[in-house]
Amino acid sequence: MKYYSTNRQAPEATLSEAVIKGLAPDKGLYMPERINPLPPSFFDHIECLSLQEIATEVAQAFFGEDIPADDLKAIVYDTLQFEIPLVKVNDRIYSLELYHGPTCAFKDVGARFMARLLSYFVKRHPSNKGNVHVLVATSGDTGSAVANGFLRVPGIDVIVLYPKDKVSLIQEKQFTTLGQNITALEVEGVFDDCQRLVKEAFMDQELNDKFFLTSANSINVARFLPQAFYYFHAYAQLKKTNPEAARNMVICVPSGNFGNICAGIFGAKMGLPVKRFIASNNANDIFFQYLQTGHYNPHATQATLANAMDVGDPSNFARIINLYGEGQRKTTKVSPEEAFHAITREISGATYTDEQIRAAMLKALHEDGYVCDPHGACGYQALTDGLMPGEVGIFLETAHPAKFKDSVEAIIGQEVQIPATLQKFMSGTKKSLPMTDKFIDFKDFLLKNL
Repeated sequence: MKYYSTNRQAPEATLSEAVIKGLAPDKGLYMPERINPLPPSFFDHIECLSLQEIATEVAQAFFGEDIPADDLKAIVYDTLQFEIPLVKVNDRIYSLELYHGPTCAFKDVGARFMARLLSYFVKRHPSNKGNVHVLVATSGDTGSAVANGFLRVPGIDVIVLYPKDKVSLIQEKQFTTLGQNITALEVEGVFDDCQRLVKEAFMDQELNDKFFLTSANSINVARFLPQAFYYFHAYAQLKKTNPEAARNMVICVPSGNFGNICAGIFGAKMGLPVKRFIASNNANDIFFQYLQTGHYNPHATQATLANAMDVGDPSNFARIINLYGEGQRKTTKVSPEEAFHAITREISGATYTDEQIRAAMLKALHEDGYVCDPHGACGYQALTDGLMPGEVGIFLETAHPAKFKDSVEAIIGQEVQIPATLQKFMSGTKKSLPMTDKFIDFKDFLLKNL
């Protein structure tokens, strides 16, 4: 299958080229030329399939034209060596717990899959520029998931850029204590500054002539597409335990850079029977405001309790506009108004202040006996506020509450146990390097150290 750029000014790429390049030469995001629907028979018996079996079927629809079936199955099974349970919170709300992987965050799925897929392609297409250098900006969980997904992978080095003092201690420990082929840069700025540095590096001719650069943020198709796996698995679990509810399923996604909800939309276009999506924002409510007005106005990032959603200019908005506007490779464009109305028919929004997030966490605990992390609390509250009669909602619990231990404990007034998978990181020594938010300094670092 070919992949095209959302900016339409770059040549089409193969899957391996799209994965290895990360960002298209015209600064656009790669998109598959078509979305292959899954057959009705798949959904007829999906509740009988395991997570790995479901993911293999979905991966085949995405990548089966480019990777032999046995190789793709091996990548999927090696990626998903943990469970993703759907937990009943109350009669109308379920939590899809995405924190049972090695770094206790939803990004374990996409990051582990991408690490294995990139390694697969690098072995088959060796570069004369030496190791592949993965540049990744993180607002928290991406850095830990990518760093641990690529740790000790031969021929690949990872550079994690993160905003100083704007990630939790546990998040920071997960990617600054590893060493080996992982380098952490502590940037004086916010997440958007980190993301900008990565994008500018991809656009710099001197760097790309000298080094083999790629990205592991959700701008990479190998990172965001596999996140569709767990939407299908959520439906399968709901259908198995509550078939009636599965007919009126609403999915709420705590949203920052919009790679996660974009993967869910791809799932819906493949046939996943989701009634609608809710994108839940924190105070960085750019998408919520778009849904109200039809105008996309990015602005400076605000620091919040739900720090992984602190994104003032979400990259994957371009993919959403592409899906509902121009569509797959079409040359005829619909008007912005038509695209807006198409989006609002299938996606609604919500936005919450830190005070409201705290209240949602207390509500979930006291009324339903469920401990949410700040991001999941945005999803829980959006379903509480936005479900219509007859609907049943699933929110994505994107990270273990222990990753935000201090703030969660201060809010709910009780101790949060740290899982063993997180405890092992806490004893490590932080090894990070300071970095300004100026590209000239980042480029100089790369030239001297890669």
